Amino acid sequence: MEANGVGTMDPIDSFIEKLPKAELHVHLEGTLEPDLAFELAERNGVRLPWASEAALRAAYRFRDLQSFLDLYYTATQILVQQRDFYELTWAYLKRIAGQGVLHAEVFFDPQAHTRRGIAFASVVEGIHDALLDGAREFGISTGLILCFLRDRSLEEAHATLDQALRHRDRISAVGLDSSELGHPPGRFADVFARARRAGLRAVAHAGEEGPAAYVWEALEVLGAERIDHGIRSLEDESLVLHLAENKVPLTVCPLSNVKLAVVEDLEDHPLREMLERGLVVTLNSDDPAYFGGYLNENYREVQRVLGLSREQFVRMARNSFAASFLDASEKAALFARLDAYVAKEIPVAP
Repeated sequence: MEANGVGTMDPIDSFIEKLPKAELHVHLEGTLEPDLAFELAERNGVRLPWASEAALRAAYRFRDLQSFLDLYYTATQILVQQRDFYELTWAYLKRIAGQGVLHAEVFFDPQAHTRRGIAFASVVEGIHDALLDGAREFGISTGLILCFLRDRSLEEAHATLDQALRHRDRISAVGLDSSELGHPPGRFADVFARARRAGLRAVAHAGEEGPAAYVWEALEVLGAERIDHGIRSLEDESLVLHLAENKVPLTVCPLSNVKLAVVEDLEDHPLREMLERGLVVTLNSDDPAYFGGYLNENYREVQRVLGLSREQFVRMARNSFAASFLDASEKAALFARLDAYVAKEIPVAP
C-alpha cells in the first residue's frame, strides 16, 4: 500500500496490518473471487450469466441484502466437487494469513449446495480439509459454523441439522443467515434447541436490515451467544444496556453495511457510538469478495473515515479473541500475543 505517493505504508496502516486479531463473521461462499469462480465454472462445465470476470465485478451494485443474495446464490452454482470447497477455503486462508489473523470462525451455507444435489459430506469435508491445512501452513486456528437459511423452511433446517450431526466433530456452532426482513429468528427456535442439546454453540444474524426486536429474539429464543451485525440494536435503549451489561459480542461488518445500503455512507456508520456505549464490538468482513475488502480493509477504512485510535482497534481485536469459541487457555495464548504486540508498537507515555 502506498501513502502520499512515496511507496511507504502509513504508520496506522502498518499497525493494523500486523495487529493480532480474529475474524468471527465471514461467509466462505462470500470469499469467492471472480477469477476462481470462472476457473471452477470451466472445470465443472457450469455456464455463468456473466461474460467475464470484469462483468461479474461490474454486477456488484446492490440495492439491498436480497439483491446481493440473488447474485450470491447464482455464483455458488460453480461449487460442485469436494475439491471446489477446499480451494475456496484455502484461497480465503491464504489471504488472511498476511493480515494478522490468528483465528477465524467461518460460516458456510450447506442448504445452498444440498438443494442443488451436492452431498453434504462433499461440502463439509472439503472445507474441513482446507482448515486443517491452514492450521499447519499458516498457524491459523479455526471453527466452522453451519448457518441455516432463514428464508427456507424449518423442516429443511431440521433435515440439514440431521446431516450435520453425522459430522459433529467438524462443526462447532450453528447460525442463521440469508434474507432477514420478514424472517424473524424465533421461527427457528426448535432447530436451535436441538443443536444446543447436541453441544453446538449458537450465533445468529440479527439487527442488520431487521429491527432491534430480532436481536432480542435471537438472544432469548435461539440462545445466541453472539449477534452477527446487530447495528440496529441502538434503536432500543434497553437492548443496548442488556448487550453492554452482559458483554454480548456483536460481529460488525462496516463495508458490508455500506455496500448493502444498510447505512448510506461509512461516515454514518454507528461503530463509533457502539464503542462509546460500551458494546463488545468486533470487526469482520462478511462477504469480502463482494463488499470491497477483507478484514484489514475493514479496519483501514473505518480508521480512515471514522478516525478511530490505536487503542480502539486494540480493544476490538481483544474483543475478537474474547468473543471466540476457543477455550480459556487458547484465548489466554492469543491475548498474550496481542499484549506483546501492543507493548512493542504503542509507546507508554512517561
